[in-house]
Amino acid sequence: MAKEREIKLRIEDLPALRRGLAKLGALVVTPRVHELNVLFDTPEFDLRKREHLLRIRTETARAPRRRTPGAGPRALVTFKRPVTAGGSNGKQERHKVREEIELEVSDGKALARIFEGLGMRGWFQYEKFRTKFRLPASRAWAKGLVIDLDETPIGIFLELEGPAGAIDRAARALGFEKTDYILANYMALYREHCRSRGEEPSNMLFAKKRDGTGQPKTKNFS
Repeated sequence: MAKEREIKLRIEDLPALRRGLAKLGALVVTPRVHELNVLFDTPEFDLRKREHLLRIRTETARAPRRRTPGAGPRALVTFKRPVTAGGSNGKQERHKVREEIELEVSDGKALARIFEGLGMRGWFQYEKFRTKFRLPASRAWAKGLVIDLDETPIGIFLELEGPAGAIDRAARALGFEKTDYILANYMALYREHCRSRGEEPSNMLFAKKRDGTGQPKTKNFS
């Protein structure tokens, strides 16, 4: 099972981040995409108790001016779990490290019905818009580094995924310290957001104002 190493950074100054990405020569490799994520578990939350995650993600690109034949939402199923005992040599990781399996499926709705038939249910939904960047090949130190800009209902975050050294160097170049690293997932961040405001947590979804594509209407940060 492949390992995923990542951190999140909360973005308070988007113009400063844009300048930092431009200085690094960051290139957009996947323009702004809407994601709807659904987490599945048993009624007893057996997966959550073991810190496992089972998710179906549906990605919908912004509507093109000319629709490509056969183009449509893309569905991915993902399973994550903590690294096995001893996988980090007993050291406290400064990054979030998980074992991960992810694959594209032809019909996310059908897969959801299969999970439900096996006794699971979709218990938490969250959505965001994601723009994916990579640094140019001339930045040899950044090989394997993926930079994701996420617009969420609780704010803007930058996600850095890849080799440990590349994560740290990119974060530093963008003006962040290791103390800024966030290892929590979006569900935990959303629940903390609700607690801080005295609100009851539900699903992390945008307000139901829609644009002409049927997607939530939000400011375009890409």
